[in-house]
Amino acid sequence: MDSHDTMTADTQDSPLQAPSSRRQRRKRWPMLLAALVVGAGAFYYFNRSEEVEADKPLIATVEVGSIINTISSAGTLKPSSYVDVGAQVSGQLEKLYVEVGDIVEEGQLLAEIDARAQQSRVEASRSAIEAQEAQVASRKASLELAKTNAARQERLMAANATSQLDYDNAITSLASAQSSLIQLEKQIEQARASLATDETELEYTRIYAPIAGTVVSIEMNEGRTLNANQQAPTILRIADLTLMTVEAEISEADIGNLKKGMEIYFTTLAGGNRRWTGTLRQILPTPVVESNVVLYTGLFDVENQDGSLLPEMTAQVFFITSAARNVLTVPLGALSFIDPSQMNAAAPGQGDGEGATPPAAAQRPANGQRPAGMRRPGGNAATNGEVPARRPATVRIVQADGSEEERRVVVGITSRVSAEIINGLQEGDQVIAGIVQAAASAASARNQQATFGPPGGFGGFR
Repeated sequence: MDSHDTMTADTQDSPLQAPSSRRQRRKRWPMLLAALVVGAGAFYYFNRSEEVEADKPLIATVEVGSIINTISSAGTLKPSSYVDVGAQVSGQLEKLYVEVGDIVEEGQLLAEIDARAQQSRVEASRSAIEAQEAQVASRKASLELAKTNAARQERLMAANATSQLDYDNAITSLASAQSSLIQLEKQIEQARASLATDETELEYTRIYAPIAGTVVSIEMNEGRTLNANQQAPTILRIADLTLMTVEAEISEADIGNLKKGMEIYFTTLAGGNRRWTGTLRQILPTPVVESNVVLYTGLFDVENQDGSLLPEMTAQVFFITSAARNVLTVPLGALSFIDPSQMNAAAPGQGDGEGATPPAAAQRPANGQRPAGMRRPGGNAATNGEVPARRPATVRIVQADGSEEERRVVVGITSRVSAEIINGLQEGDQVIAGIVQAAASAASARNQQATFGPPGGFGGFR
């Protein structure tokens, strides 16, 4: 077959293939169109985050509030006073008249010990005394007779009517009668002292409450034999729960910031939002070392008239290092503190609006405490004996028309989030406390898109 025939054959076959090619091209158009739409949507979604608003100022309102700086620690509740009631005599515990939780008064009968042995000794001592007292009359009669014989011998001796031997015997008998009577009287005194001891031991068989309080534990049961010869056995414990003592564990790093008399408050797990207050009474000088951690014990008392506090409760204790109550407060981010050296160089009457900044402002520590020697007017401050210092700063005020004005203020106590304003602002003033960064929000949105893809389920387009 020549070339002409070949071209003729191809030309004859092409009409059979043309419809199929046209159908394939028609199928591709919807797919290309869909891909184009998806691509345009993805392009718009990924690029719309670039259209962000400008940064806006964060506006805060000057309000009346309180600023309190604290040091926290854990503590345990203990009764302020308690007595371990024991037995001073041996014997069987015959009767207990109280149970755990009973409230007792001072002098109330608590328990009785079998008193038969003590009663027998008391009766024996009384009988011995009675027998000795019966001998007193006989000894006195013998003494009177000896006195009479001695007097007669003296008269006879003066008249040379008796011998020296009879005279000496009469004098000796008188001395013996006097000594015998004195000896008997002393024996009676000794017997009475012994009787008093026996009677005291008899009284010890009845155990009374030494203080008013609550029975918090009972160590012995009825029928138990008590041996008090070596050590007084404890029968029960009475505690005064109307006044509790909190034993707070203070870390070595915080002990230098605490001092006697500073204000404290604490909460308990059972008390919910309730707070109890007190003042630091004592810091024990001997530490407790646990796992190479040095802890000192701080003690303070708290009233417990309603009985809501119980022994061994766990307390979350807060030592107030500095505080200002019912004062003007602003967020700390609204302040721009002024270098004290610049304030010291300013002329009098300039600076904080009340004269030059006191020198103590330069030594103000970062934790909000104030050095001694400074005083802050207004408000209700508690700084544990230290008078608050002042620090100059500036804030930006937002006026009613939206304009901004920089103003100098005097700052008092500060915390991590807010500061006390002593002078320069009024309640209700609007201040700029920071910047709301819109760009940061857009970047966050882009990160989220890169992770999860655009909405609509097209997770493959990243």
